[in-house]
Amino acid sequence: MILIKLMKTRVFNIYFLVFFIIFPSKGKQKNYLKNETNNEEKNIVYKDYIFQDNIKTLLCHQIDQEASLPIINIETNDKLHISFDDLDGEVKDYYYTIIHCNSDWTESKLIKSEYISGFFDNPITDFQLSFNTNQEYTHYYFNFPNNNIKPLLSGNYVFKIYREDRSIIAYKRFMILENKVKISANVNRGTLAKNRNEKHELDFSIEHPKINISDPFTEIKVIIKQNNNEETKITDLTPIYIKNNLLIYDYDNENNFVANNEFRYFEFSNLKYFSERVEKIIIGNKEELNQVYLFKDKKRSFDQYSIYPDNNGRFIINKQESWNSSIEADYAIVHFILPMEEVSYGDIYIIGAFSDWQLKDKFKLQFNYSKKQYERNVYLKQGFYNYCYALKDTIKNEIDLSYIEGTHYQTRNDYYIYVYYRGMEDRSDRLIGFLKTSSKELF
Repeated sequence: MILIKLMKTRVFNIYFLVFFIIFPSKGKQKNYLKNETNNEEKNIVYKDYIFQDNIKTLLCHQIDQEASLPIINIETNDKLHISFDDLDGEVKDYYYTIIHCNSDWTESKLIKSEYISGFFDNPITDFQLSFNTNQEYTHYYFNFPNNNIKPLLSGNYVFKIYREDRSIIAYKRFMILENKVKISANVNRGTLAKNRNEKHELDFSIEHPKINISDPFTEIKVIIKQNNNEETKITDLTPIYIKNNLLIYDYDNENNFVANNEFRYFEFSNLKYFSERVEKIIIGNKEELNQVYLFKDKKRSFDQYSIYPDNNGRFIINKQESWNSSIEADYAIVHFILPMEEVSYGDIYIIGAFSDWQLKDKFKLQFNYSKKQYERNVYLKQGFYNYCYALKDTIKNEIDLSYIEGTHYQTRNDYYIYVYYRGMEDRSDRLIGFLKTSSKELF
């Protein structure tokens, strides 16, 4: 049966490709995407997004490095592993393609043949059924690049996962690097007196002897992120000093990040035992879902800094005493509770890598007036999670993590520097440099 299914998907894929070359899409799905993103069709900013409730735990990382960023060097044999769960528990036909993007994650003007070697559309043929779980699901996965599809250029990309009828299931970002520059960086306390106790300053330089940059103010774009958080990135820096093949970015204020606090965490790798942050677990059955109740959190904006290990917002899928957590880890409703007074001018969200660093509705807390607390239930797969609470100020239209979490210069954060280049003859942004660094013990 499996062999017949694989033959079927390959035949369909060839027919499918020919059909859409002859009869191009009329753009119906683009309208659907526009409604979701509130952008003009030509200016869609692609984000990690799942369009259907039955799809959970969409992951993209380097093979055998689940906590890694989805970035690989085009000059190596590194591969990405992409996976997701379908909670319907059935075997379905899913496909994927890739979209080349500019540095701002809008689609580039390149045609697919300029950045894809191989088939444009590919079936996802690898899947496994969940084993011994209360929540039944089908686990789909594939590796990239592979014999059917490879990228030709560096830059930002998006996996588009879809069904036979072209309905989009999800988008997932990834990056292809060509290492052309050397980046050096230091993370320190803020230089200015007003920033000393609350912010980190990221000073860095870019050496580019391998690439001729005529005008670094227009040809080079640098994006820096704290813990890879998309919501607080800095994108508008230009070099202060230019020395031969060296660009220096040594600001006093413009390159400062609010240091925030160490991340909160919880673990439910074993549903039979309570970990440090878990107050109660109710094991479900085929009619009822598993329930995990966390201890109540508290607002800690005025607490003194306390050091404890975290994973800087990331999460790991894991089930104790299992051979393969991908298909043996179960799902549970995780109950978050934050006692505090209601904020009249904004909304509070749970944020972290498991929310794609976005303020999504399913992670928005609701205020319980009778109990004077914020609450949210989230359906998650077993593992270890980092998270924090973010306030979205609806008056100023700003996102503030320190309002609930507090901010301390001692906080240990990861910082990511992405360097993009578009020369006079280039029609897209190339990713020519990447560096991960961290704030050391700034005590």
